[in-house]
Amino acid sequence: MRHGKKVNHLGRQKGHRDAMLSNMASSLILNKRINTTVAKAKALRGYVEPLITRSKEDTTHSRRMVFRYLQNKFAVAELFRDVAPKVAERPGGYTRIIRLENRLGDNAEMCMMELVDFNELLLGAKDTKKAKTTRRGRAKKATTATAAADTTEEATETSAEETSAEATPKKAAAKKASTGSATKKATKKKEEE
Repeated sequence: MRHGKKVNHLGRQKGHRDAMLSNMASSLILNKRINTTVAKAKALRGYVEPLITRSKEDTTHSRRMVFRYLQNKFAVAELFRDVAPKVAERPGGYTRIIRLENRLGDNAEMCMMELVDFNELLLGAKDTKKAKTTRRGRAKKATTATAAADTTEEATETSAEETSAEATPKKAAAKKASTGSATKKATKKKEEE
């Protein structure tokens, strides 16, 4: 009986399993995304996330400990140089498993495993969220919007006045008088608010 045995052996001996997880972890770090079976991805998550946590502290000891597991100096350099600064403030959960369709040959459950902070599509979606506003902030926005509308009206009236002044001086004088009364009304509204 296998009571209390939590390690998924993945149909391999210990040496073969360790070598496979090491190679998969190196591929994940170098390529930021790999396709594999769900069982292997779940086993890999427990293997690679402690290594990423260790990479946050860039010391000789931590580099040697990570190299002990990965056995790939290029993957170790990539982990400490590129991956660690991006995940510095993340407290855990560095990988994401996205399930795909089953494999055609043996109908195995397939998935795509990726590093969370390296998916530009999902990072762009986070940036588009609107800032939360409060109820009292709306009144300020409304007053600034009406003030901006008043100033744009005045600007359009003065630009129209300039173009008509070139055409006929009598019409320009009449518009000048009407715009003067409009500006007086606008200033009166502002004072009342």
